[in-house]
Amino acid sequence: MRILLVTGPGGAGRTTVAAATALTAAGNGARVLLLSGDPADPLAALVGEAAAEPVEAAPGLAAVPAAAGVLVARVDCGEEFRAELVALQERGSALLGMVGARPLGAEELTELPGAEQFALLRALRRAAAAPGIDLVVVDLPPLHQAVATLALPAQLRRYLARLLPAERQAARALRPVLAQLAGVPMPAQWLYEAAARWDEELAAVQAVVEAATTSLHVVAEPGPGADAALRTGLLGLALEQLPVRAIVANRMVPQGSPDPWLAGLAAQQEKYAAQWAGAHGAGDVPVLPLGHLGRDPSGPDDLTRLTGADGLVPPPSGDSRARSEWVVEDRLADDGVLVWVVPLPGARKQDLDLVRRGDELLLAAGPYRRIVPLPSVLRRCTVSGAALADGVLRIRFAPDPDLWPRRG
Repeated sequence: MRILLVTGPGGAGRTTVAAATALTAAGNGARVLLLSGDPADPLAALVGEAAAEPVEAAPGLAAVPAAAGVLVARVDCGEEFRAELVALQERGSALLGMVGARPLGAEELTELPGAEQFALLRALRRAAAAPGIDLVVVDLPPLHQAVATLALPAQLRRYLARLLPAERQAARALRPVLAQLAGVPMPAQWLYEAAARWDEELAAVQAVVEAATTSLHVVAEPGPGADAALRTGLLGLALEQLPVRAIVANRMVPQGSPDPWLAGLAAQQEKYAAQWAGAHGAGDVPVLPLGHLGRDPSGPDDLTRLTGADGLVPPPSGDSRARSEWVVEDRLADDGVLVWVVPLPGARKQDLDLVRRGDELLLAAGPYRRIVPLPSVLRRCTVSGAALADGVLRIRFAPDPDLWPRRG
């Protein structure tokens, strides 16, 4: 199974491109599942849903048949949130009773901000296990939110490991004694079990996001308005080591128009599309042009007119870009340092900041932050400097004499 994630700056037409890609793949004979978490439900008018009862695409994931054999699945984040919170209350009923808390009923719960991202990630995990599906196309939120959403599993797993480390479960027999000594109740076993369950599910989602069979398309309308948003979003994806398979230049107007306004717009779009192929450090990432219909697309017939770009549908195998590696260069013999090479295409010096915290490095790139564990060899070193050139950050580490093995 292949998974194609589609995102882009707000208003770029990512939902339209996701739907067009799904219909094209289905027209080529693939069995396609189109997944969306958009509560506005724009897919019904785009893909032409059939009047049919929902079917189970995967355990816990319902879908509705649409035109050209596409199954359309929507995420009900409210239902997911209510079910999870009610289950959490039931598992912690003893503790809630001790503090006199009144449990909330499912009917009075409304989802909190961020519930959409959780629900979409869980649906993505289920979709990845859907039997009989060749391609899953996921209509992600706008680019900035999509970066945060895709980074969420790894971030939450780090939080869980710090707040509820698994090794502390071994001390559960001592909790009554520790509680008396500390004067406060120790975490109950159900809390550790819940943390283990969440970590397992988050690990499964993270594996799907980082899999070699998962591709990412970024949709943008070429122009100055989208340029800054695209540069920042690509920087965030690079920080999370999420490779982009293609940039889709949407709503391209035809060249050669006698109308000066249209000719100027076409020239501007071509200029930015060419810049995106290299200026943001995308390198060999292709820019796929999609023409402007002259109106808002509506229905499968309009979508089929948008599918002329080669490469819009990922092939059955072999076309996904590899996750970028952050390698350590050994320059001890020449410069007395080790260099951690971090590719950050499109980054500028003023975008970056880094802080060493124990065995971790906090790296900020624009509005994005990521905390990564240091490779074992760098944990015995101190940061001695960093330099950015050609979209690559090189962090210099000098061996700590107190920790570095002495020769001879």
